[in-house]
This record gives sequence, C-alpha cells and structure tokens, in this order.
Amino acid sequence: MDIILSPIVFPIAIVAFILLMLLIVFVTKYQTAKPDEALIISGSYLGSKNVHADESNNKIKIVRGGGAFVLPVFQRSNRISLLSSKLDVSTPEVYTEQGVPVMCDGTSIIKIGSSVEEIATAAEQFLGKTREELENEAREVLEGHLRSILGSMTVEEIYQNRDKFSQSVQEVASVDLAKMGLIIVSFTIKEVRDKNGYLDSLGKPRIAQVKRDAEIAEAEALKETRIKKAQSEQESQTAESKRMTEIAEALKEKELKLALYKKEQDIAKADADQAYHLQSAIMKQKVREQEIEVEVVERQKQIELEEKEILRREKQFDSEIKKKLMRIVMRLSKKH
Repeated sequence: MDIILSPIVFPIAIVAFILLMLLIVFVTKYQTAKPDEALIISGSYLGSKNVHADESNNKIKIVRGGGAFVLPVFQRSNRISLLSSKLDVSTPEVYTEQGVPVMCDGTSIIKIGSSVEEIATAAEQFLGKTREELENEAREVLEGHLRSILGSMTVEEIYQNRDKFSQSVQEVASVDLAKMGLIIVSFTIKEVRDKNGYLDSLGKPRIAQVKRDAEIAEAEALKETRIKKAQSEQESQTAESKRMTEIAEALKEKELKLALYKKEQDIAKADADQAYHLQSAIMKQKVREQEIEVEVVERQKQIELEEKEILRREKQFDSEIKKKLMRIVMRLSKKH
C-alpha cells in the first residue's frame, strides 16, 4: 500500500534540516578563549567591542575569558598564548666606560601584555610564529640593551649597584619590547665577570673591609656585652641591696607595728583590769549595801518580834497577875 504524504510535510522537513544544520554550524563555530590565551578574530562584521584598528584601519577582535561566534567564510580565528616566558640572557665581552672588558648574565621573565592594544600589537608581530621565535626576538632586544648599558657604566658602578644596573636595563628594554606587545615582569642580573681579575681586585678590598668591619663589630659587640654584663651585675647588686633594704624596712615596720600593737594591747588590758577591779569593787559595795539593808531589815524585824514578844509577855504577866489577884480576892472573900 502506497503511503500518501501530506504536501506540508516536505517544507517542514526542509526547515527542520536547515535549522539543524545552522545549529551544528553554530556549535562548531563558537569558540572560547582559555584564561591563559587570547582569541584573535579577523575579517568582517567584527562589531565594536574589544576591536582594535591599526593605522591602516585593519581591524581585529580580541576575546579574553569568554567566547565569540566566528562567522564562516567572513571571519577567521587564531589563538595567542599569554603565558610568561623565562629568558636567560648573556653578553660576550663588552668594554665598559673605562675600557675594561666584562661579561654579564641575567634572567628575565616576559609576557604579552593584557590590554587590547598590547595583545593586538603582539598578534601583529608574532601571530603565525612559534613560541621559540618570540623568545629569541625578545632575548635579542634584552641582550642588545644589556650590552649598551654595560658600555655606559664603570666597573665600580656595576659592581656596587647591581639593582640600579638591572633597573636601567629593564627601563630601556621595556620601551622596545612594548612595541612588540611584550612587557617585562622581572629582570635580574645573575653574574658580572671578567677574565682579567678586575672584579676580584675590586672585591678584595671590600672583603678585607668586611672582615675588618666584622672584627671591629665583634670587638664592639664583646665590649658592649661586657659593659652590659657589668651594668647588669651592678643593677642586680643595686636591686639586691634595695631589696634587702626594703626587707629590713619591712621587718622594722612590722616590729614597730607589733610593738605598738602589744602596747595597745597592754594598755587595753590594764584599762580592762582596772575597769574590772573598779567594777568589782562597785559590785562588792553594792552587795554590801544590799547585805546591810537586809541586815537592817532583819534587825528591824527582830526588834519588832522582840517588841511583840515583850508585849506578849507583858500581857501574859498582866494576865497572870490578874489571875493571882483574883485568886487572892476569892480567897479573902471566902475567909470573910
């Protein structure tokens, strides 16, 4: 059985195929730049962002840390490394300002600059060249300026101030390297030497001076040590004497305080004893007075009792007298 396809199926399939092809092209033509490299895009329709134009209005687009779509046919892309390079530089014998032949070895670290202008300049100079070719060209510039600076200085200046020497080389070489889009990260002089022993002869007085200075410094240090030791011992003795004096003063003060405290205690005890005796005498006197009062009261009671006894006896005597008189009277009355 024949399959009848709708007339609309073919246009949809064609559109889907075109969209799929466009997607494949987009995926394959979208390029990203690594952190240590820059993506250089040349051609047409570059836009305006991160685009550099030279004096002839030739334009390139520079992409760092991102990505861009490279139009087929209209654009092409290249990559340039932004990694640093270590260069060992050296010179043959170069005559200094005094006419003394010397040789110099140094080490430099260079890299392509990070700005759009520097990357564009480096791309113009080195795009399509190997890393080794870039390093050789930079080395030639550094060695040329190294020879030039050596010829403008005396051996004494080079020997005594290598930092100034290396800084001068770096400053002069940076100008030419900048025209190549390169920057100097660091430049260090490793060695300056000669075949005639001139530098050694410069170093011998310096070595002797250093030794002499070291011996003087050591003697001064020993002297200072002895002085400080004597001062320390004296300070220690003074401190010990002061400490013993303070201890004696403290003991003396303590004894005085104890004596004063004992005196106060004795006075307080005497006052207390006197007060006790006085209070005891007062109490005894009061007790005696009370005893006397009791004796007086008892005496009065005894007197009262005696008076009552006397009255009783008088009454009893009167009663007996009266009884006897009555008996006598009765007897007399009976006789009559």
